[in-house]
Amino acid sequence: MDFEKIYQSYWQKIYRLCMGYVNDHAVAQDLAQETFITIWQQLPKFRNESNIGTWIFRIASNNCLRQIKNEKRIINVELPLNLKAEEHESKEPQIKLLYKFISELPQTDRIIISLELEDIKQAEIASIVGLSESNVRVKVHRIKEKLMKKFKEHELR
Repeated sequence: MDFEKIYQSYWQKIYRLCMGYVNDHAVAQDLAQETFITIWQQLPKFRNESNIGTWIFRIASNNCLRQIKNEKRIINVELPLNLKAEEHESKEPQIKLLYKFISELPQTDRIIISLELEDIKQAEIASIVGLSESNVRVKVHRIKEKLMKKFKEHELR
């Protein structure tokens, strides 16, 4: 597999995944870059035993978890989004709020919902996080309920 194609296909997805973990633009970019450095270094060793996307998301998840463990805290700052203004101007406040709410979730929930938002199949998410597919399905449902509740509470303020 060509590294350049992998980079083009996965950069935005990995960046958004990292944003879901750390909720900090600069740190998320650093984590995404570290992920792609690891991918570049390890690509010759990739044995196609799993889907390349599963492998990439697992590397990114491990980098994010390591970052959180090293910091022992989660940084909560306003999200600068790399979205085209004309396409997302009306949705930007909700997207920022969504990232904020995701960053407040427990670690496993953060990765599960971040991967779900990237349209990763639940079987693949299960493989990445090391849970059963049925457990992931239940967790996705519960996480969505938590996020909807946070949105409703926010609207009442």
